[in-house]
Amino acid sequence: MSIAISARDLARRFGTKWAVAGIDLDVPRAQIYGFLGPNGSGKSTTIRMLCGLLVPTRGTVTVLGHPVPKESEVVRRKLGYMTQRFSLWDDLSVLENLEFMSRVYGLDGATRRERIADRMRRYDLAELARQRAGTLSGGQRQRLALGAATLHEPEILLLDEPTSAVDPQSRRDFWESLFDLVGRGTTILVSTHYMDEAERCHRLAILDAGRIAAEGEPKTLARDIDAVVVEIGEADFAAARRALSSVPAVRSIAQLGNRLRVLLPKATPEPVRLLRSALAAENPGASVELTGASLEDVFVAATRLRGDARIPERAA
Repeated sequence: MSIAISARDLARRFGTKWAVAGIDLDVPRAQIYGFLGPNGSGKSTTIRMLCGLLVPTRGTVTVLGHPVPKESEVVRRKLGYMTQRFSLWDDLSVLENLEFMSRVYGLDGATRRERIADRMRRYDLAELARQRAGTLSGGQRQRLALGAATLHEPEILLLDEPTSAVDPQSRRDFWESLFDLVGRGTTILVSTHYMDEAERCHRLAILDAGRIAAEGEPKTLARDIDAVVVEIGEADFAAARRALSSVPAVRSIAQLGNRLRVLLPKATPEPVRLLRSALAAENPGASVELTGASLEDVFVAATRLRGDARIPERAA
């Protein structure tokens, strides 16, 4: 497996706080690699160090065979970077933004015209060509930003929470565009706090307090979760919560519609029997059964089921 980005013991401190506390990372070429975590987990800081915008306090980074930050200028010509905030010019039209960015990337006249025409077509921008960017919807801005970030056909595309301000359909369309880029050989590193987006990644790192708490393919992470997941239905959920909260082995209780998901340590003996016993007094007819882990379950388990852990937002 060819590696596009490699980092070892990568860390960054701001004052006395470690935003990134020493991570090892290998991002395969022509895949989508995701960072999942809440605000403050170190996602954006890590991305900025990987592309040379921020100098690490310690550790090493290699991007496409080039050491960063030593050869950051070489690397930046091979990168596309899209931030969570729209970073183009509101007073310029869609076409003017693309023309300006193509000149920034140093594209010659023929190449510039060809690439702009392609991005206008590929990202459905042709009818918006004369419209000012400041008047675009969130999804339209997102398409424009992606088109601009790929004008120079970068080998690696870095996306920092790019779908935080768009509707679910626009997010879905955006991800289809990302897979199209991967099919053309682009490596994509994307940070997100949406569970459904994390599940779309080929590989995923769950970040918590500046460290990688778990890493691997999403399905593998769910399969190998270091916890037991029990689902409870047909119960008085308020009474069930009270009863389950008194069980020492119960580490997390979450209600999803008409059922509760309960996490216990993997070593818990007979977890179904344990929970049925706890519910017997007030919910004797409750259904209690083992179930497969979701990515949210994986996140809770990977961050050691800490009481102060912030769980990423569940996508709508």
